[in-house]
Amino acid sequence: MSGLQSVDWQIASNRQAHHTERFYGKDLLVRRGQLFQVSLTLSQGLSSGGRVTFTASTGPYPSESANTKAVFPLSNGTSSSGWGAQLVSSRNNVLNISILSPANAPIGRYTLNMQISSQGSDSTLKLGTFILLFNPWLQADSVFMSNHAEREEYVQEDAGIIFVGSTNRISMIGWNYGQFEEGILNICLSVLDNSLNFRRDPATDVAHRNDPKYVGRVLSAMINGNDDSGVISGNWSGNYTGGRDPRNWNGSVEILKEWQRSGFRPVRYGQCWVFAGTLNTVLRCLGIPSRVITNFNSAHDTDQNLSVDVYYDPLGRPMDKGSDSVWNFHVWNEAWFVRSDLGPSYNGWQVLDATPQERSQGVFQCGPASVIAIREGNVDWDFDMPFIFAEVNADRITWIYESNGALKKNSSDTHSVGKYISTKAVGSNSRMDVTEKYKYPEGSSQERQVFEKALRKLKPTMSFSATSASSLAREEREPSISGRFKVAGVLTVGKEVNLILMLKNLTSDTKTVTVNMTAWTIVYNGTLVHEVWKDSVTKSLNPEEEIEHPVKIAYAQYEKYLKADNMIRTTAVCQVTDEPEVVVERDIILDNPTLTLEVLDEARVQKPVNVQMLFSNPLDEPVKDCVLMVEGSGLLLGNLKIDVPALRPKERSRVRFEILPTRSGTKQLLANFSCNKFPAIKAMLSVDVAE
Repeated sequence: MSGLQSVDWQIASNRQAHHTERFYGKDLLVRRGQLFQVSLTLSQGLSSGGRVTFTASTGPYPSESANTKAVFPLSNGTSSSGWGAQLVSSRNNVLNISILSPANAPIGRYTLNMQISSQGSDSTLKLGTFILLFNPWLQADSVFMSNHAEREEYVQEDAGIIFVGSTNRISMIGWNYGQFEEGILNICLSVLDNSLNFRRDPATDVAHRNDPKYVGRVLSAMINGNDDSGVISGNWSGNYTGGRDPRNWNGSVEILKEWQRSGFRPVRYGQCWVFAGTLNTVLRCLGIPSRVITNFNSAHDTDQNLSVDVYYDPLGRPMDKGSDSVWNFHVWNEAWFVRSDLGPSYNGWQVLDATPQERSQGVFQCGPASVIAIREGNVDWDFDMPFIFAEVNADRITWIYESNGALKKNSSDTHSVGKYISTKAVGSNSRMDVTEKYKYPEGSSQERQVFEKALRKLKPTMSFSATSASSLAREEREPSISGRFKVAGVLTVGKEVNLILMLKNLTSDTKTVTVNMTAWTIVYNGTLVHEVWKDSVTKSLNPEEEIEHPVKIAYAQYEKYLKADNMIRTTAVCQVTDEPEVVVERDIILDNPTLTLEVLDEARVQKPVNVQMLFSNPLDEPVKDCVLMVEGSGLLLGNLKIDVPALRPKERSRVRFEILPTRSGTKQLLANFSCNKFPAIKAMLSVDVAE
């Protein structure tokens, strides 16, 4: 009977052919629906009457009926569908075999065995294991992406850009996805194995891993730690003791490794871009094309009425009342695959959101929701459509508590929510605006029609003359004054904040206005941290006059309460006797001092390179507890953590460190500098690495 002497998985050539050569490690990684080669050396040649069959199986309870186990013969031609093995050549005792998996096989780790039957005796030879991934290069695969440049970006790119900030100040941070780093693929597979679905019914869960729709939804639940031993614990309180300030992460690799190291306990702490960056890593790692999307002025509508209520007290203070909110920005993911459940016109980008905001089917998970279906207002479709539709389309309604405690509706705004929906462009770090993929142009008739259609589907019994914000707006009295905050001078941490409240009389009568103003430090999702300034003034405005009222907030007033978001919300409630109040609001973002990175030598593969960080303390006081954290896939293994000496007022710091590039091409180096006065200063640098 012939035994097995050796197996050559032809790792290098198979990985090249299957676009998995960038993964670290020595496993055989192949993509479904595509042939791979294996050479077997037997102790003796196959006898002419012998029969050879293979068994490929995945998961703890493999079964043929669930498509998690396949038994297939060695033949001279391969089957066009399903698993197959073909004898390519046989010389002496060496068999060269090519194996084909179906384009809809469950992804994951497989075991491959071979049975040889000859002259009435059987022997089973264990050949080993391989990992099967989704195949965006193959038309028959439901994640197929035909455009080469897009596929390179959305599957193969291991570093990226995430947009943050606010509508009047969009900025970007770098993120290290690192899906090819050592151990990351194994961790991504254990994310699936820690899910509630797997723990309840592993056989069914593994069988469903053939479907990117299912895998994406499970991952959206597993990247947050709310219901399961998920990856990241969210925190928006402004107090991050017991974990890391969400702004300090540079990428997903450290988070995923820490989660595994801790025995799968949620890593503390994340906010939306951390959830999205990490989900992006796992999707790309498993072969599902994906990208990170930022929505500015993102509505969090908790009661499915497509409107978000915001409250103020008579002194102009924003109130934490009601559970609705509008986030300065919110970050989610889009994954690319077909929607056989909705029909071919809804294929393509699907929203997945791992940030825990609302439960869906009892669990904090969200999506996949077809972007095209969102634009058409099909809020009655799977999955979580009303919530995502509201994030980009809800009306914003302002309410004011009168001094006597009565609640009064102040105004409604139909077009401030869902602005500048952004993602990194293919092949560059510039911002690509995808707002028109989510909704028709603001103010167009189609956009309002879709909104009314969505409302009808969600609240079929309501009469529309009463609910639509546009008709409410018509009943509201036109205010006699208008106001806006204008920025005067630079907005920098450590300096006085200078704004001007511009008040304009819109009528031909003289008006007296009482203005109550406040400023609060906030977290980007609108959580109020602390009131740092307030003022009240009464102004007289001549007919059609515009006046300027300066607002000055000293560093000493805000320094203790400013969070890593560097956001301050200024509000003015302007009251003319017997008229509705006019609420003027502006969120400002203060700039951090610059952190500069420069490469001091030419970067080549496997040759140490010196990098220098420069930072100047802009304050009139010392900064201490300074730490620099650096990472970058292909530039250094793991991450560097460097303690930086305390800095005297206005002192300049220069720190040198070494990186060791492992791959050629343009790579992204990311740095995060934190100290007692600046919780998170970011820098990134593109490094061109020569062979």
